[in-house]
Amino acid sequence: MTPVLHLGQTLAFPASPFEDGVSAADHHRHGAVLVADGKIAAVGPADALRAANPTLPVEDHGDALLMAGFIDAHAHYPQTAIIASWGKRLIDWLNCYTFPEELRFDDPQYAATVAERYLDLLVAQGTTSVCSYCTSHPVSADAIFAAAQARGMRLWAGKTCMDRNAPDGLCDTPRRAHDESASLLARWHGQDRLGYVITPRFSPTSSPAQLDALGALWAEYPDCLMQTHLSEQLDEIAWVRSLFPDARDYLDTYEAHGLLGENGLYGHAIHLEPRERDRLREVGAALIHCPTSNTFIGSGLFDMAGLTAMGLRIGLATDTGGGSSFSMLRSMAAAYEIAQLRGHALHPSELLWLATVGSARALKADDRIGNLEPGHEADFIALDLTSTPAIAQRAARAEDLWGAVFPTIMMGDDRAIAGVWLSGRRVK
Repeated sequence: MTPVLHLGQTLAFPASPFEDGVSAADHHRHGAVLVADGKIAAVGPADALRAANPTLPVEDHGDALLMAGFIDAHAHYPQTAIIASWGKRLIDWLNCYTFPEELRFDDPQYAATVAERYLDLLVAQGTTSVCSYCTSHPVSADAIFAAAQARGMRLWAGKTCMDRNAPDGLCDTPRRAHDESASLLARWHGQDRLGYVITPRFSPTSSPAQLDALGALWAEYPDCLMQTHLSEQLDEIAWVRSLFPDARDYLDTYEAHGLLGENGLYGHAIHLEPRERDRLREVGAALIHCPTSNTFIGSGLFDMAGLTAMGLRIGLATDTGGGSSFSMLRSMAAAYEIAQLRGHALHPSELLWLATVGSARALKADDRIGNLEPGHEADFIALDLTSTPAIAQRAARAEDLWGAVFPTIMMGDDRAIAGVWLSGRRVK
């Protein structure tokens, strides 16, 4: 691949704005990104990089903001077709919408069709990496892995394991959960840009025996991620108490079975007990904030300020299809709105950091993706900060980068995504 110099505004994060404020961001009004062999070779002022590389081809993106592609840290690609379904909360959502749709994924052709459609939708929205649940059918995992591999896209995914409180066609057994997951892991984990994630849906749909089996699998492959759901809704928590009467709290239903650890991803985590917060911090686990889902199905208000103050790693996600949008811009806007309801205004730098570096850190991949940093994989986007008349007229009053980018965070959609590159190859 011929090296290319991309010109535009550039935004990188040498540090976290949650720790260092706005000074954590590195912005060049007239910047450049040098891409070579699928990786970022250099980032800096345009004049300096052009002078150092006078013979290289140049792509000039004008005033567009060049930054890392968005990273969706929690999604359910099989729910693509049921996104924006009306009127249910979590448990009824699963029974009325999710489970009937997931039953269709025993058909390899259907799974492949939805996987392709889903990844098309992500790229259109500027998302360059995703961590997704599949269904309990191994072919559903094969479908999304194959589709991502063909695109050269970084993806984490796993077969969703359930052996109770779900339709028979979606239930496996403790042995099948272990063995089918292990087989998929052997086939896909570490291939190209793919990673396998051990995936119990949540405690109510896994017996203690199945949780034990998946805990044992994680102990066999501790470098893998493990994803599940935690404390999303109050009636869910009450259900967990009835199913696990000896557990200290919801988190204990995972901890007791070897499913709590540094490589764990715990989606939602809204209604946490003090012990759960302390234990998650102690083991270094990651929490995944799913704001459009939290509002759409009425789950509650995530405590971003309190949990970041404790030092917990937090990623941002769409939670398709309980989340109501495929767009990480919309997830950032909803995260801002939820924080406002809790009396805290997230800064634009914090929102962009969550959707890039924060999610990469949660996925243990911030050494490879999520930032415009030399040596990182060249997954980046060009963000048009004047993509609609409403946004443009507001951005025209901006006094700095943050005033210019915030209207796009709050009102932007796929029209704001002027370009998307995967490993330096333009895909939009």
